[in-house]
Amino acid sequence: MNPRAYWRFVIVIWQFFPLIIAYLRDRRRFLVFGKSRSVSSAQRRSRAKKLLNSLLTLGPTFIKLGQLLSTRPDVLPPEYIAEFSKLQDDVPAADWAEAEQVIEAELGPVEEWFEEFDRAPISGASLGQVYRARIDGQDVAVKIRRPGIEELVEADLRVIRWSLPILMRFVEDARSFSLETLADEFEKTIHQEMDYKREGEMLRRIRGNFSDNDDVRMPRMIDSHSADRVLTMEYVEGTKINDIDELDAKHLDRSDLATTLQETYLQMIVEDGVFHADPHPGNLAVADDGTLIFYDFGMSGFVDPFVQDKIIDFYTAVARQNIDAILDTLVEMGTLSPEADRDVMADVMEIAIADVRGEEVEQYRVQQIIEQVEDTIYEFPLRLPSNLALVLRVATVVEGVCVTLDPNFDFIDVATGYLGDQGYLEQGAREYVSDRAGEARSAASSSLRVPQKLESTLDRMQRNDLRVKAELTEDNEYFDRMAKRMILGMLFAAGAVSVTLLYIFETLTAVTVAGVPTAVVGLLLYRSFTKSRGVNAQPQFTRQRMRERERDSEDDPDAVGLGEALGGDATPPGMLSGGEEATPSDDDSSTIAVEERPPEETDRDERSDS
Repeated sequence: MNPRAYWRFVIVIWQFFPLIIAYLRDRRRFLVFGKSRSVSSAQRRSRAKKLLNSLLTLGPTFIKLGQLLSTRPDVLPPEYIAEFSKLQDDVPAADWAEAEQVIEAELGPVEEWFEEFDRAPISGASLGQVYRARIDGQDVAVKIRRPGIEELVEADLRVIRWSLPILMRFVEDARSFSLETLADEFEKTIHQEMDYKREGEMLRRIRGNFSDNDDVRMPRMIDSHSADRVLTMEYVEGTKINDIDELDAKHLDRSDLATTLQETYLQMIVEDGVFHADPHPGNLAVADDGTLIFYDFGMSGFVDPFVQDKIIDFYTAVARQNIDAILDTLVEMGTLSPEADRDVMADVMEIAIADVRGEEVEQYRVQQIIEQVEDTIYEFPLRLPSNLALVLRVATVVEGVCVTLDPNFDFIDVATGYLGDQGYLEQGAREYVSDRAGEARSAASSSLRVPQKLESTLDRMQRNDLRVKAELTEDNEYFDRMAKRMILGMLFAAGAVSVTLLYIFETLTAVTVAGVPTAVVGLLLYRSFTKSRGVNAQPQFTRQRMRERERDSEDDPDAVGLGEALGGDATPPGMLSGGEEATPSDDDSSTIAVEERPPEETDRDERSDS
């Protein structure tokens, strides 16, 4: 039992109560009755500001939650994303006396471990704060976990879990699933960020990947003065990366800095597979000689090889201006629904790429796209798998920093140029040509086999040796439902005619006696349609059916399989070329099976006909 969690739950509900009432009124205008109401973009923006203030009031855990939500366009509308992106990981520092207790509990007395220790923190974050000190004549930065933050985070995580069932009432199934995965991801992320041992390991690993790069510098970790809640690193001084006036005063080339930053993250994500995931301006600085400095590796992550390959495929498609290939890559990555309208998405992608590249976009084209998607922007077919959440956050924040440094920065040009220099685009082009050549060889081979097999199949059709059987595999409930609808429809039609005639020729009492049961029948008919379900046919060409057909063909050597009959290269039913299994369409209501009629059966049928 955690009394603090219960009290925090009451506080959180109180903070969110006005928004909960507003969302309830969206569903029922007067809470318990009335139609739903539409919400404009301005209203969503106003609500997002109120929710942002509530997150700031609730403290460190919810600030972190807001930062994570700002990277999830698949969970929140764009107005909320824009507001939450303003969240800065900057809260008032804890008292020195409390921070000193943490150091003494982890290392020992401050005077024994440090020559000097500045009691005023140089940085205050939501989960930790950083102080400046000296060890053996060397300036160091000491990061200390906030006193008591563990208990607060655990209580808040419980509150978030308890609040999920309430949030589920305001979202559809797809987004409720996203919220559940988001809660799991947030719990994992915040625990990792409080784990200073993990942060030290990530710092060493990423720093090692750039040991030969003189354009990038990352602080060295000092193991002797680090523990579970204390992390000591060398102090590296620099100018904050978004301090444009100071950078200009030092005659630093901001365009080169933007390019270096972009290429550094491309190396982390595409080549190394491990990356610094919190590149906001507070964690980036520039030395006097133009070296890029990285701070705070608490938020960092890994990229699996599949995502790395897809990112390369994406930029390869962008470099070739191949919109279809871009959309295919997004579908393969899981960020775009396969059911999305490709024409609309192609237009959106063209506008987005032009905007990122800083190209002039005709206003009427932008308005045209907006009109196509503005009514369904929250339900837009874009999704965000958990393994891409941090990558998207990095790409978004890095682009913002680069544009601050150089308003004319071409994000895509730098990315494609880097991948081209590293040979990725050339490798992708070779693989593309190789795949097309393989397809051409397969097509040529099939073209030699098809005529002979097709002729044989047509001959059998002419001799009535083939028959086509349509099989509907829907359950009996569907047909029962259809029969009930027909009966109810006939009763309702008869009742409606009767009520009309009685209204004309008889009294109001007679109309009421006939009208009530007619209304009941009409209501039942209406409910049967509102609960309707489509035909759900089961695919016939499954692996099990394929095995059965293979066993049948072994028993009957004269049998002709479907792939062979149609001139294919013995590809099993239900499988595509290359071994990929075919997926039946959701709206298929029946399946067609082609069978060979045995000669004796054909003769028997002919005799019976005569």
